Amino acid sequence: MKTAVIYARYSSDSQTEQSIEGQLRVCEEFAQKNNILILGTYIDRAMTGTNDNRPDFRKMIADSSKREWDYVICYKLDRFSRNKYETTIHKKTLKDNGVKVLSAMENIPDTPEGIILESLLEGMNQYYSAELAQKVKRGMYETRRKGYYQGGGLPYGYKIDGRKIVIDDDAAEVVRYMYDQYAKGAFVKDIIEELTNRGVLHRGKPFAKNTVYGILKNERYSGIYRHGDEVIENMFPRIVSADTFQLVRAKVKKNEFGKRSIKTVYLLRGKVKCGYCGMPISAETGTTRQGVVIHYYKCLGKKKYGNGCVKTQIRKEFLEEFVLNCIVEELSKPKMINYIVANLLKIQDEKITKSDFKPAFEREKQSG
Repeated sequence: MKTAVIYARYSSDSQTEQSIEGQLRVCEEFAQKNNILILGTYIDRAMTGTNDNRPDFRKMIADSSKREWDYVICYKLDRFSRNKYETTIHKKTLKDNGVKVLSAMENIPDTPEGIILESLLEGMNQYYSAELAQKVKRGMYETRRKGYYQGGGLPYGYKIDGRKIVIDDDAAEVVRYMYDQYAKGAFVKDIIEELTNRGVLHRGKPFAKNTVYGILKNERYSGIYRHGDEVIENMFPRIVSADTFQLVRAKVKKNEFGKRSIKTVYLLRGKVKCGYCGMPISAETGTTRQGVVIHYYKCLGKKKYGNGCVKTQIRKEFLEEFVLNCIVEELSKPKMINYIVANLLKIQDEKITKSDFKPAFEREKQSG
């Protein structure tokens, strides 16, 4: 008796497990009619067939090298792939391993004429995917052109009314306040502090700095939405004027948060805490009166929260060199070297053990 595995797939989250159950049922009936024993299944859920980036599909191709089954049965050839080029490559791999792909719903004869029919079906599958993608792209373009909501997250200050994006009045006032204050020279941290004092929160918490900067840089508040080379002016209602947005964007670009230290690598960023108050140590950059740029670490509790911590700032080079020397000294101890070697050997043994596995259907056969 010939043996086979079933490969089943559906494309999107809008489909359900019933799609898989239906494919499996048809494939099992096909196998029974043709006296083929099913040994296992490979299933990919919500995975497109236009490429082979599918976990179970790749596993199936790899497992075929074990030569434990003769066929891969699919509901239709489009479940196997909708990319004719990749179909050819993977079918060649399967053929080299003695495996053939069978379609349960498409009666493809094992004759020279069947080669033409199979090639035609594969070409039609790829054509269908390309045409569908083109229709979706065209539909999305028309939706944007009409100014309709296309789904996804909305910027703070907007809400949905039917298919249109409209202004959320209360949140929009907060956005205008941010733009107005920043344009006047206020710091973001001061804007956040004032909003918090007024009881204006974002998702139940004070606004984060990155959230405020994101709002101040978002061109949609000026009524402009860009999609690639398209400029759409009728999708997002204007909350701030174009002049105000341009002024604020220029100031943000000049004073962007963290810009001074972005090119400097701080080895201990996010890894050190203050020994006095327990708060994190932040990475900082400053300039002396002589114009010399210095990099250092500073207690965040003292800097941001004014908790009275007595920890003074420490130069970046000194602290990093001290920590690295301590690490090297610790790792050089014989006890630590033995510990590391033992654990590396343990990990290697585990990888070797895991690589020597058998598929689920083989274990089931052996267990009876």
